[in-house]
Amino acid sequence: MKAEAVWQRLSPVVLLRASVGVAVLTIVLKMGAWWLTDSVGLLSDALESFVNLAGAMFALLMVTIAQRPADADHPFGHSKAEYFSSGFEGILIIGAALAIIWAAIHRLLNPVPLQALGWGIGLSVVSSVFNGVLAAVMLRSARVHNSMALQADARHLLTDVWTSVGVVAALIAVPLTGWVWLDGAIAIVVALNILKEGGHLIWQSSQGLMDEAIDPEHLQAVQTVLQRHTGVQVYFDSLATRSAGQRSFAQVHMHVPAQWTLGKAARLRRQVEEDLMAAVPGLHATLEILPVGMETALEAHEHQAAARPEGPV
Repeated sequence: MKAEAVWQRLSPVVLLRASVGVAVLTIVLKMGAWWLTDSVGLLSDALESFVNLAGAMFALLMVTIAQRPADADHPFGHSKAEYFSSGFEGILIIGAALAIIWAAIHRLLNPVPLQALGWGIGLSVVSSVFNGVLAAVMLRSARVHNSMALQADARHLLTDVWTSVGVVAALIAVPLTGWVWLDGAIAIVVALNILKEGGHLIWQSSQGLMDEAIDPEHLQAVQTVLQRHTGVQVYFDSLATRSAGQRSFAQVHMHVPAQWTLGKAARLRRQVEEDLMAAVPGLHATLEILPVGMETALEAHEHQAAARPEGPV
């Protein structure tokens, strides 16, 4: 079986269920590490795992909703639900980061000796391995399924991995340097990195909810298909695209000679649509047939508005 087929078999729902299970496991491991060492750095790492759990559960709910078919109230489907998942997870991350900073400042001002560092570091490393492997699989699957929710959850897991790396590095440095305050300092650095990631997820979510165009790679594929069918008698214009979770949409005007029969124009449109869907999986293409040289009423109004002088004459 080809590798690509394996990734396609791992659906977003399956991987998000796995993310929930891994989040529960890492919470147990990291809370155990914190309990053994009394390290605020490990506590910050454990708090982020609680956010992982809440984020994965909400992402699973949103992906389930996004897969519902179109209905009378949602004729274009429910795929945008995934963007709510990304924004929600970003908000959770920011909340966890603020809580970590609050605890870290207190520990920075009142440092205490750490206990059982070997066990704490070992448990943290084991949990990071689980998160890292799952994040790598989720990122690959997110590209295959074009899933924003899966991508957001994977990016959060990777942030958690780097958080653990920073915490472990600090815990190793404490006994070597004797700087007990380093535990609180690294927790603050970790929290600032988490804040950055949370802001990025919220920004991505907002762009998706505002009907952002499809990514440049898929847009180039659409344009290549249209160029292939462009000739002396046929041309395309007014291309507009938008992305909505795992679905993407494209609408374009196809201009054909006025003397063509409707059947001939429809056959060409069908061929172009099939080529577009083959080039961009999951694309919903809408082609409007117009005679050469003609434009829609909307385009005519837009051109008139653009040509109208601004301000008083």
